[in-house]
Amino acid sequence: MNNLLSGLTTEQINESTRNIDQLDTEQIMRRIHAEDKLIAEAIEPLVPVIAQAADCIVEAFRNEGRLFYVGAGTSGRLGILDASECPPTFGTPPSMVQGIIAGGFQAVKDPVEGAEDSDTLGSSDMDAHEVGPNDVVVGIAASGRTPYVLGAMKRARERGAKVVGLTNNYNTPMIAEADLMIEAVVGPEVILGSTRMKAGTAQKLILNMLTTASMIRIGKVYDNLMVDLNPSNEKLVYRAKRIIRLATQASEEAVNKAYEASNGHVKTAIVMILANVNYEEAARLLDTSEGFVRQAVALAQED
Repeated sequence: MNNLLSGLTTEQINESTRNIDQLDTEQIMRRIHAEDKLIAEAIEPLVPVIAQAADCIVEAFRNEGRLFYVGAGTSGRLGILDASECPPTFGTPPSMVQGIIAGGFQAVKDPVEGAEDSDTLGSSDMDAHEVGPNDVVVGIAASGRTPYVLGAMKRARERGAKVVGLTNNYNTPMIAEADLMIEAVVGPEVILGSTRMKAGTAQKLILNMLTTASMIRIGKVYDNLMVDLNPSNEKLVYRAKRIIRLATQASEEAVNKAYEASNGHVKTAIVMILANVNYEEAARLLDTSEGFVRQAVALAQED
């Protein structure tokens, strides 16, 4: 294993950051920032394959399937972070996008010894979550060879799920277990082996792209407004009303009235105002248009 790791891009010495331990703080920051600027450039050629992965996720959602992120360490935590942001951001049920980490919830905060080295544990976690043909599983591993992740990916395919691999190296064992591969190779880390840095940043960017694009495609966004958020606190209530106002250009009084009448459901409030209909009719229009605001308003104009 050690010999295999030594050949990985993520395990090479970065010649651009040699002697970083001799620099002052600002100079260190500039070296880190210079390396971070390379990440977006490395991801740009991958957009077509990332889009293919997002299309798989959209299809899963339309068939009442789920998206699972599976990883260990930093990769697992990033998956959990992206998944946990979906319910407040897009009003999704917690089961729709889930993050699974080697070692379970305890591993979010504290390392669980040996968990990432067990392919059996990865496999059993897929069974425990009853992963099936309508689901998509994204295995995340900077090295592309983490046994827990590979075990999960293999078992997910056996259970009929669509499997996507996300790694920061080329030609890894993930290829054998994935229907689709995203190889986000961003070069050696600022500090050798610290894949929470460039590799982790690339992973986070790609996970953002996957869920955001998928949510747009299933009607969670109107124009570029987050219209399916869950206004669960004071800040989000303010944001919800502001989104209604931006979407409709209605007066504050009209926005407040629609917000209250819709029980705080932003999309319904927007349709009520734009289509000039009551709550019941707005809800019907949204149901008929499968949750797309623009189509719901168009339907009202046809009636």
